[in-house]
Parts: sequence; structure tokens; C-alpha cells
Amino acid sequence: MRDDSPASRTALMVAGYRARATARDNPVCTDPWASDLAGELGLQLAENFDKSFAHMELWIALRVRYLDDQVAAFCDSGVRQIVMLGAGLDTRAARLARDGVRFFEVDHPSTQQHKRAEIAKLAGYPVDAATFVSCDFENQDFLDQLTGAGFDPSAPAVIVWEGVVPYLTEPAIRATATRIADGCHDRTMLFFDFVGKRLLQGSARNKDKETLDYVDDLGEPLHFGTNDILPLLYECGFGYVRSLSFDEIGLAYTGTYAREREFRFQSMAVASKTVPADLWP
Repeated sequence: MRDDSPASRTALMVAGYRARATARDNPVCTDPWASDLAGELGLQLAENFDKSFAHMELWIALRVRYLDDQVAAFCDSGVRQIVMLGAGLDTRAARLARDGVRFFEVDHPSTQQHKRAEIAKLAGYPVDAATFVSCDFENQDFLDQLTGAGFDPSAPAVIVWEGVVPYLTEPAIRATATRIADGCHDRTMLFFDFVGKRLLQGSARNKDKETLDYVDDLGEPLHFGTNDILPLLYECGFGYVRSLSFDEIGLAYTGTYAREREFRFQSMAVASKTVPADLWP
């Protein structure tokens, strides 16, 4: 198993979970390219993480499915711009393409270079499905970069910020959210996942510590957790905020609830400056 890939270990692990979820009978989510993108290393990283968080695969599957459904619904309702912010190894541009809808993938230049090299090897992958926008987030404004690539900030968009927020500092999260609220159309919808403060701070549970230690070992430690995302998003300029627990999403898609899954530590945030007129995600 090669361990010299330039890709984020977390991105590889998540692709591994998407691949495993896709291979299940009656899968919650489907990503035909996840296995090749994950490779042996991504699948092994997922297997290792199972030891500290046994239900991670279902969490990832639910996260992907929920966001897929939201992107598809907004596209079908007339939104013509989808932004994957911190895209990693995401494949939505290939899987959810619609006539007249433009997908933008924003990521660090080195990460994006690796992604583009990998998808070029995949048979049948539509490599032109997304507009790739390179951004050194520490030194460049992501919205300026997007606009330069053809994004129209005066038109509604859906921005998916998946699997990123827990790894950022609060000031970085606030800066990004404020830029979206100030610089994008009022009906632009922002989706992102976050973890609870208890998990971030560590608890008396050994499994919580193992989870934090594992992501530390991957070189991408968790920095942000909150039990209520609404105040932060309100202060950033959003007038509509909804938070859904993964227990709620899990029940909606699987018809089941089990406390031992511990999804109470993960949530999905939905925000826009104005209340959506037609859709209430």
C-alpha cells in the first residue's frame, strides 16, 4: 500500500467510506468513482478509523446523500451555480450534472492538481464537468477567484462546504461565512457540517479521545466545535439558519434510530441571508 500520495489523508479516508457505502445493498449514497479515488490507502484509513468511530461510514453516506439531494433540488428549482468550497475528492460535478448548471470546485492549487491528475485516469469521468478554481486561502480571496473564473455573485448559488469547518479556526470560519453573506446573492444557500463542542474538547469517553487522536495522526486535527451554530452565522450576516442533527437525517433516510451511533455530535448547517421562497431544506 502506497503512503506517498499528496492528497489529504482525510479526503482519501472519506472517499474510502463513500466507496464502501456505494458497494452496500440498497446504498444510502452512490459514487461510482469513489473507490478509484480512495485507492488502497483510503480504504485502509477508513478501516483503521472504524476502531474509534464504528459508524463513520453511515455518517459519511448520510452527509453525501443529504447534500446530493439538496444540490439536485436547487438545480431543478432554477439555481444555475453550484460551488464546492474546499472540494477535495468530491465528484458531484460529475454525478449531478444538469444542462445549464455550472459547477465550480475551489481548492488549494496543490490539492487540485492532484485531483485533476487522478480523475484524468478514470474511465468515463467527465473531466470538464467542473470549473476548477485554484485558491491559496491564506493569501487569496476565494470569492474573487471564483468571480474571475466566471462565477456570478449577483445570481443565486448553492455553496457546499463539506467536511471542512471542523478543521478550521473560528476566525477563519467567520471570515469565510461573512464573505459569502456579504458578497453573494441574498438567496445563495450555504451548507456545511460541524461537530459538537463536547467532541472537540474531549470527554471522559475513551472513544472520543481515540477519534481526536486519529485525526491528529492524519495531520489534520479538529479545531472548531459548537453546540449552536446559529449565533455565529447570524453575526456573519445570515438571516435564515437551520441546523439538522445526523440523527434526524439518519431517521429520514434509513427509517431507523440507534443511540449508539452517536450522531448527536455531528450536525448539518443550512444558511442564507433570506428565507428560501420555494424550498425549506
